Amino acid sequence: MKNTIYIITGANGFLGNNVIRALRTREPDAEIRALILNGSDGEMLKGLDCKIFEGDVTNKESLKDIFSAQPDAQLCVIHCAALVYIKSKYNPKVFEVNLGGTKNIAELSLEKNAKLVYVSSVHAITEKPNNGLITEIRDFNSDSVVGLYAKSKAETAKYVLEMVEKHGLNACIVHPSGIIGPNDYSGTHLTQLIIDYAKGRLTACVHGGYDFVDVRDVAEGILSACTLGKPGECYILSNKYIEVKELLDLCAATLHKKKIRTILPMWFVKLTAPFSELYYSILRQPPLYTRYSLYTLNSNANFSNEKAKRELNYKTRDIKQTVEDTVSWLKSSGKIK
Repeated sequence: MKNTIYIITGANGFLGNNVIRALRTREPDAEIRALILNGSDGEMLKGLDCKIFEGDVTNKESLKDIFSAQPDAQLCVIHCAALVYIKSKYNPKVFEVNLGGTKNIAELSLEKNAKLVYVSSVHAITEKPNNGLITEIRDFNSDSVVGLYAKSKAETAKYVLEMVEKHGLNACIVHPSGIIGPNDYSGTHLTQLIIDYAKGRLTACVHGGYDFVDVRDVAEGILSACTLGKPGECYILSNKYIEVKELLDLCAATLHKKKIRTILPMWFVKLTAPFSELYYSILRQPPLYTRYSLYTLNSNANFSNEKAKRELNYKTRDIKQTVEDTVSWLKSSGKIK
C-alpha cells in the first residue's frame, strides 16, 4: 500500500513491536501510529520511528486521535491488542478487551474506510478429533472451544466476519499459533520458560507440545495480509508441532547447558497446577503451566498454513534459528547471562 497510514494496536506487546520492526524494514517511509495502553511502557518502541498514542481499545473516545486523518488518507489497522489469559480464575476483562475492544476498532475502521487485519488465534478454531488436520473455518462457535481466552477469540472472529458480511467492513483475520522469538519485552510464558531454564530454575518438563511459530514470521504474514488478505478470509499463521522437550533441548544446545532428563507425569503436573499459578502470581511473572496450558499441550495442534503460504506468500523459519535468536536477544537485553 502506497501512502498508507498504519495503525498498530497493542504496539508495545510481543507481537505488536515485532510488527512495527518488520513494517519499518518493509516500508522505511511509512507513517506508523502505535497505540499503547494509557500509562504503559513504550520504551521498546523508541528508535523505531513511530508516533506513539496512548489510549484504551475498550474506550472508543480515547481512539479518536489515532484514527484522525484526512478524508483521502488510506488507513490500514493491524489490531494486535488483546488480553492473553491462561489462568483458571474467571476474568471479565478478557471479553471486555478482546471482544469489546475489537468492536470499537472495527467500528472506527468502518467509519474511516480502513483495511483491518484482525489478529485472532488458532485457539478460536474448533479442534478436530483424532489429530485431524485443522484448516481455516468461517463458523466460529465459542461453545466448541476450551478456555476463556479461546472463547473470547471465537466470539470476536465471528463478530468481525459478520461486520464484513453485513456492513462491508474491509477486514481479514489471521490466526497465529504459539508465538515465540526475540523482542518479548512483555515476558510471555514461553519466554519465561527459556529464562527459567537458563537460570537453572527449571529442572523438569512435561509431556506434550504445540505448534510454535517465530513472532517475526507472524509479523511478516500480518503485513502481507495488509495488501493480499481478502475481505472475510481467515489465514492460519503456524509453523509445526514441537515437543516441549525438543524445545528445551534446543535451548540446552544454544546455552551449552545439560539437557533436562526428567519428564513429569501429566497427572502430577495437573495436581500441582494450582500451586504453580499461585507461585508465579506471587512472583508477578506469567505462570509456566496452568490447567489450561496443560490442556493445550495435549490438544490437537495439527494446523495447516497452506492457505497463508498460497495467498499471502507466508514463510516460516527453522525453530532452531528462532531459539538461537531468542537466547541471543535475552542475553543482549540482560535477562539472562
